[in-house]
Amino acid sequence: MGQQIIILILFLAAVVFMGWRVWKAFDKRNAGGCAKGCGCAADKAMTVKNQ
Repeated sequence: MGQQIIILILFLAAVVFMGWRVWKAFDKRNAGGCAKGCGCAADKAMTVKNQ
C-alpha cells in the first residue's frame, strides 16, 4: 500500500509539472521578444545596452 501512495504522489507531481510547463508555454503576459519563452525581450536588452 505504501508503494502505491508513493507512485501516486510522483505521478501527481509529474502531472502538475507538465501542466505548469504547458501553462508557461501559452502564457502571453510575460512573453519576451524571442521564441524561447525566457522573458528576455530585445527592447530590454537594448535599453540596458544604451545605459
